[in-house]
Amino acid sequence: MSKRVLTGAGVWALAVLGGYLLDPILGTAVLVFGGILLVVSFLGSTGRSTTFEERELARARKRAAAREANAGKRAKDKLRYEAEQARKAKRAAKRSAKTG
Repeated sequence: MSKRVLTGAGVWALAVLGGYLLDPILGTAVLVFGGILLVVSFLGSTGRSTTFEERELARARKRAAAREANAGKRAKDKLRYEAEQARKAKRAAKRSAKTG
């Protein structure tokens, strides 16, 4: 836990105590809203968030790994596609020879 969060917790505890001494409703409000702020500041202080560039670099590495894993399948599909295009061209040439 960071020093800032600990300091905030101390100030919050004193504010809650002071609020209860003045008015129980005010003390409860300080307790609830201050507690929420304290939890949010604690969660915000833990861990380091990544930048957009770091996340994109990780995604690019993942995509590259997937491309490498599927390279054989893509090559096989390309060969089948080229063979089909060659058959279509051959049929088209036969049809044009018959009509022409």
